Amino acid sequence: MGFTEKITCLQVLNGMVIVGFMFNYMLRVNLTIAIVAMVRHDTAISNATELNSTTAPLIPNDELELSERRYDWDERQQNLILGSFYWGYILTELPGGRLAEIIGARRVFGYSMLISSALTLITPFLTSVHYIAIVILRAVIGFMLGATWPAIPPMAAAWIPPLERSKFIANMMASSLGAAITLPICGVLIASFGWPSVFYATGVVGIVWSILWFVLIFDSPEQHPRISAEEKQYITNAISVHGGQNNKPDHVPWGKIFTSTPVWAIIITHGCSVFGYFSITNQLPTYMKYILNYNIKANGLLTSLPYLGKYFFAVLTSYIADYLRRSGRLTTTQTRKSFTTFAVMTPGFLMILQVFFGYDRVWSIIIFTVALTCNGAVTAGYLSNGLDIAPNFSGTIFGLANTLSSGGGFLSALIVGTLTYHNQTYGQWQYVFAILAVTYIFGALVYLIFGSGELQPWNSGPVKAQPTQNGVDAEVVPLKETPPPSEKA
Repeated sequence: MGFTEKITCLQVLNGMVIVGFMFNYMLRVNLTIAIVAMVRHDTAISNATELNSTTAPLIPNDELELSERRYDWDERQQNLILGSFYWGYILTELPGGRLAEIIGARRVFGYSMLISSALTLITPFLTSVHYIAIVILRAVIGFMLGATWPAIPPMAAAWIPPLERSKFIANMMASSLGAAITLPICGVLIASFGWPSVFYATGVVGIVWSILWFVLIFDSPEQHPRISAEEKQYITNAISVHGGQNNKPDHVPWGKIFTSTPVWAIIITHGCSVFGYFSITNQLPTYMKYILNYNIKANGLLTSLPYLGKYFFAVLTSYIADYLRRSGRLTTTQTRKSFTTFAVMTPGFLMILQVFFGYDRVWSIIIFTVALTCNGAVTAGYLSNGLDIAPNFSGTIFGLANTLSSGGGFLSALIVGTLTYHNQTYGQWQYVFAILAVTYIFGALVYLIFGSGELQPWNSGPVKAQPTQNGVDAEVVPLKETPPPSEKA
């Protein structure tokens, strides 16, 4: 079945998506880590010596080996370089999802990763040109990678049986796993081979993965040249039984999408959840440094705990969600609402605790870690919901939600900066935690009230007339879902 008698094409797809999102995150944050060693000692951020203890050279850069060069980028220039990624990233979320629905996720995801990896390889060269060159390069990389996330739901719609889709969507949370391992690996590379090695290593592994992706992955079971007849029948039957991509409309019903209550429930809740996630992950080091006098980056384990927790909890809850739906214990709507409420409202209540106990180091670490871990359950909730209500337009819905939520990072930085600009005090941060609590709880309530797991009528086009036999409509016999190939005798 597929490649061997033991490995199915679905297993290969799952594995490639997991590794792909790990590398996807590495391509996103490699510069964030390397820039610590790229700037001169007197302009570097305060933790530069954590990755490289070499003092700034006193001779011109053009007389040094590339790995030893340092640049006089001030804080404004560094922030411009780091932020430019999101300029391009926000532009391709919606187009990427729609393009994947039209030409297939294989090309959208694959070429986005391939081009981004190739551009990553030339990053060290462009650093010697001008910092604006890096700004442009990172914006282009963001432009390419912005299309990757919304490309996955359309692939799930074509490949994954509806009652197994929560588990598949959880594979996207491998980005959190990538976050947990990127910092230590890049730190070792910089210490051993210099900062350019970060871009060479991540670029090469991205290119290798992209080549394997095009060799191993196809847009549907019908297009796969090596899939077994047994596995192909299992997938197509399961998708047909539970309302798959039959009668796909020839146009996007934009009016019905924008006036759909379940769609807006996904968009609003996604935006609230991502706002909270960005606020915690991006602002946590600042809070630990100025309020608790503790640099969380100094402890790799504490830095990785929230990311590891979120990934493993995403996988666990997704398995539970698919079991509950498959066994009939909960309907799809009940499942999505239950896990979304838990994943989004729990961090909201924890932020209330942070308002009162956030001055304590131990309590802060526990609260933030548990909050991000519980938030991983969104894969069993609203993150998979687009595939329930409109599998034909799951990429469009995901892209729309991610476009509007991508501004969460900028908004959270603006709010935190405004509230704590004059003085970094615990009292000021209490306002930040209160805002996070309200945002999380509001998002959970919106979905609890307006969310739905029902297939929307605008997902499908007009039903085609059935072929006739002697002037009489042929009987339509519903397909029965067959067990997975691995479960057959």
